[in-house]
Amino acid sequence: MGAPPTPFGQRGDSARRAPVDVRTAVRIGLAALAGSSAGAFFAAGMSTDVLKPLIMVVHRPGPGPATRRQILTAIGLAGLGIGFYDGLTGPGTGTFLVLALTATLHLDLVTASATAKIVNCCTDAGALATFAWQGSVRWQLAALMALCNPAGGTPGARTALRKGSGFVRVVLLTVVCALVGNLAWQQWAA
Repeated sequence: MGAPPTPFGQRGDSARRAPVDVRTAVRIGLAALAGSSAGAFFAAGMSTDVLKPLIMVVHRPGPGPATRRQILTAIGLAGLGIGFYDGLTGPGTGTFLVLALTATLHLDLVTASATAKIVNCCTDAGALATFAWQGSVRWQLAALMALCNPAGGTPGARTALRKGSGFVRVVLLTVVCALVGNLAWQQWAA
């Protein structure tokens, strides 16, 4: 017999799959859909020079099940806040979602990453619906990206499940450093 499940069905880094609390992910996702729709609405009228990514701090997960307050915080921060950011500009949304879910719900990085995928689908749907309504979508490019996304996402998810939270943490820190470095370069070159 394996180890008993911990909060959100986690079994730690040795888990072969990332159990997701779908009910919580959907709640956050619905808030994210609303937030990204609002962000996309505002993005249409803003200059890209004004849009800056958020600076987030990596927070180590803690023990214990998520409380109602933590779930509501995640809905507000990861759902509405990061959803708004994704609709407004978008770069790094998945990373920010993982960080927010880890910080608010104390999920391990593999489970936070899996949960973030559900939430990110909702932010994408909200922004896409708003941009489509405004006539701002390049459908051929969007279709090509939608077809190619699983080509990278599937092996990435399998690698995360096989190697666990330590590997995900390294990738996450690399992405955050790349985002900050890219931002600094854009500001310096401007």
